[in-house]
Amino acid sequence: MAIKYNKKGISKSKLIGFYEALKRPRMIEEKMLSLLRQGKISKWFSGIGQEAISVGCTMALESDEFIFPMHRNLGVFTTREIPFDRMFGQWQGKELGFTKGRDRSFHFGTLDYRVIGMISHLGPQLSLSAGVALSHKLRKQKKVSLAFTGEGGTSQGEFHEALNVASVWKLPVIFVIENNGYGLSTPASEQYACKDLADRGVGYGMKTKVVDGNNILEVYQTISKIAKSIRKSPEPYLIEMKTFRMRGHEEASGTKYVPKKLMDAWAKKDPISNFEDYLLKEKIITKVDIEKLEAKIKSEIKKGLTKADSFSTVESTIEDELRDVYRPAKLKDRKIPTKKKSIRFIDAITEGLDAAMKKDEELVLMGQDIADYGGVFKITDGFVKKYGKDRVRNTPLCESAILGISMGMSLTGMKSMVEMQFADFVTCGFNQIVNNLAKVHYRWGHSPNVVIRMPAGGGVGAGPFHSQCNEAWFIHTPGIKVVFPSNPTDAKGLLIASFEDPNPVMFFEHKALYRKLEEEVPQGYYTIPIGEASLVETGSDVSIITYGQAVHWAKERCAEDNVSADILDLRTLQPLDYAAIERTVMKTGRVIILHEDTMFGGIGAEIAAYITEHFFEHLDAPVMRVASLDTPVPFTPSLEKIFLPIDRLKESIQKILAY
Repeated sequence: MAIKYNKKGISKSKLIGFYEALKRPRMIEEKMLSLLRQGKISKWFSGIGQEAISVGCTMALESDEFIFPMHRNLGVFTTREIPFDRMFGQWQGKELGFTKGRDRSFHFGTLDYRVIGMISHLGPQLSLSAGVALSHKLRKQKKVSLAFTGEGGTSQGEFHEALNVASVWKLPVIFVIENNGYGLSTPASEQYACKDLADRGVGYGMKTKVVDGNNILEVYQTISKIAKSIRKSPEPYLIEMKTFRMRGHEEASGTKYVPKKLMDAWAKKDPISNFEDYLLKEKIITKVDIEKLEAKIKSEIKKGLTKADSFSTVESTIEDELRDVYRPAKLKDRKIPTKKKSIRFIDAITEGLDAAMKKDEELVLMGQDIADYGGVFKITDGFVKKYGKDRVRNTPLCESAILGISMGMSLTGMKSMVEMQFADFVTCGFNQIVNNLAKVHYRWGHSPNVVIRMPAGGGVGAGPFHSQCNEAWFIHTPGIKVVFPSNPTDAKGLLIASFEDPNPVMFFEHKALYRKLEEEVPQGYYTIPIGEASLVETGSDVSIITYGQAVHWAKERCAEDNVSADILDLRTLQPLDYAAIERTVMKTGRVIILHEDTMFGGIGAEIAAYITEHFFEHLDAPVMRVASLDTPVPFTPSLEKIFLPIDRLKESIQKILAY
């Protein structure tokens, strides 16, 4: 169990620098544990005994290379020289921190220091680091990124997805497994059956290595060598660092489940005391040097705490909290071109993508079969010839990892689009959307400019796994914008606007409209503002509020039955155009909300509640909802006809007009 150090090629000053970098997080932790007992901080995840990994990896990277730590990697933050007062303010929920009190401990990012902190779901941060690596590779920058995970995280699907994509695309990324023996209380023997977790990389064609994670020099030398190599010749590495967690998963859980014999054995391998003894033995430092260093760090901690303590806890307002969910979108005013051409809905999507690709030479499109094949709907057919395979990328069947990669690219300022082959398949990437893309601007101020295209909808006999309108899953999640156009002109203009918007946008396209609908569409680059509804028909008897293919059902029904109706095409579901809703409600006093999505929990319920709450006294009849049945989408046309709300719309119009 003894640690063997090899200082060959490392200067005396560098060795002393390692020691100081190790002592700093240890001494901060000891102080934080004291403050935790005093109730001055709310929670703590201890990295005591694991400092060599954090410090060694960080010192091996260049200061402008991204690193993705977890909650036991305090050494990353201290080695990157993040000011103590800001870190302490973060842990105390002060304005001085990085998240305005919205997220705790190490759950934050700071682009200034190229540190993107803990994502609680563990696996997703590997994909983000792969996204940063993809940006480096595309820009031909000789840089690497590095992400940490624990042995427990290697059982997650996204761990494997991230490794697979990084390997297929040969990305310059280092994945570090901190194998500390336990996932909370579950020992490694109950988590995986392989001898070494590094072996998991072999199956993905990756180079791997097992390292003594308590040996600061071995950690540093290993990462330095690998980073130097893959800066020149990009490829991913999987490194397993063996270490041990000397305290509980978090302080409240304790360590009673760990055998005392095991704790005693690893205590002898403490990375700091061992390295300190080695430096003393080699006469690189003295006892006096140690005392001076400890006094220096204590003084730094005291100053940082004094400054952090002087700031009050965060104060905010409802307006401020709501405003920070999204980054303001500054859409330029553009005149819609007068020159028009008759094209189909699907062609409008293609033109929108093409216009965005021409305007932003770094924009990357990603999706299954979208390259040479042109996608299952042929929307990107010919794009590889125009823009190359670097920018039009076929992806493995790894929806979650690809979405994470898109978010990682956004950290470097690159925009991307991810195509879900069918909207139904988005479930495989749900976590990255609702927990990471959606929340990050509110949490610590980064806005991931990612567009997710969602071919959706029924009426084409595609069955339960290829026909859903699942927009309601996402409109509930603050931080995502949701767009659902009904016609080619809007589709093109809103798609281009989605690329200009700095926030994540889910762009729904109804498959049944792709080749069915054709109209005169402005040629060239233009935008239609996200968040503005369109009154596509005017009338006085009833207001039908709808979107997507349902707009055409409403128009056809009203024309056939000679109904004078306002038909309001929402176009954007998040944010909603409440002003447009108010205008049509006040005008007719009768409202039907129509959507293809199933009835229960659909957006119609939200709009109906809003209208009833705000305009009840102006209504001449109850607000009615017309939607699909609360069943999965059936395959057979006769059953799908029952499922869809087309026939029920006629009944509802008759009922509301007769009320």
